[in-house]
Amino acid sequence: MEIILLKMGEMVLKGLNRSRFESSLLNRLRAVLAPFGTFGVTSRQSAVYALPEGVCDMEGAFDAAKRVFGFTSLCRAVMCEKDIGDIRQKALALPGLKTCKSFKVEARRADKAFPFTSPLICEQTGGFIQEQTGLPVDVHDPGEVVWVEVRESAAYVHTRPVEGAGGLPPGTAGKAVLLLSGGIDSPAAGWRMARRGLSLLPVHFHSYPYTSPEAKDKVLKLARILSEWCGPMVVRVLSFTAIQEAIRKNCPEDLATVLTRRSMCRVAGAIALRSGAGAIVTGDSLGQVASQTLEALAVTEEASPLPLLRPLIGMDKEEVTRLARQIGTFETSILPYEDCCGLFTPRHPQTKPKSESVLTAERLYDYTSLEAETLQNVEKVEVG
Repeated sequence: MEIILLKMGEMVLKGLNRSRFESSLLNRLRAVLAPFGTFGVTSRQSAVYALPEGVCDMEGAFDAAKRVFGFTSLCRAVMCEKDIGDIRQKALALPGLKTCKSFKVEARRADKAFPFTSPLICEQTGGFIQEQTGLPVDVHDPGEVVWVEVRESAAYVHTRPVEGAGGLPPGTAGKAVLLLSGGIDSPAAGWRMARRGLSLLPVHFHSYPYTSPEAKDKVLKLARILSEWCGPMVVRVLSFTAIQEAIRKNCPEDLATVLTRRSMCRVAGAIALRSGAGAIVTGDSLGQVASQTLEALAVTEEASPLPLLRPLIGMDKEEVTRLARQIGTFETSILPYEDCCGLFTPRHPQTKPKSESVLTAERLYDYTSLEAETLQNVEKVEVG
């Protein structure tokens, strides 16, 4: 029988609360595998076993399991009797051996009652494969690696495992609001924080009619891509038109961007507090644009009622772009639809804003009433 064998990551270092992390991980895996058939999911010895019960789409299930946070590696393995003869026969039948030019065998004997030591398993299995196929053994640079794992209830053979998503299951570290725009950065920032165990509450600001319905649809598509990693989410969509128009009409032009970002933080913070979230996630990268200097970041954070988490802060654009490609958001992020963050951009934005100047500017318009009105008209869209 073929199964999906997954290895847990840092959760194995948890103490008395490890069971909570494992329960969240297994529930998330079950939910991800459900569209591909019925799987029995169990955990033993820091490994998780997904056994198909009846006809299942193993290819689709395996691909989906790669996006489950909490696993360091995974593979499609064949279950064997704990018998060296059965192990050798099933190792010989592994598809990877049909196309490689050399191989080696790696073994792990978690069940110490098994009569063959790990080196002896390698010797017996490797010798049998070489005898049957004529393939040379290359322990330094093999074309294929055959893994034999002898565990508590059975033995398993498989070829090279693939890298898992890593991190911790979403929700095990709490909840946070994600300021989700249509750009490259914010989806990548949300992914990085979800990987650290946060459940995300995406908040998107649009400025219709300056921004189009297509721009909003683009953001919802980004949220759906993120949900493949993070699980189902509810996106809060809010109109920011009145606030941006008030800032443009009443305030110094060079402070428009930082005033806009402060207002977004206040509104997002109110949503976070209502929802039991403990932080706000942004896609800021230090020095990337005028609003991301140390001074501008500090003045923006002063307006937030909750901590601002900036997981991209030390990454450059090329690093963020590589991450966006990896998680599948890049091609959507570069679609040419406008975003409200790019509206009314100052010709010469202030790169070192002072708190006193910003507070003076905020007294020039009634941001409190405008933000309260914005919060009264929240559209909720379920994704995932």
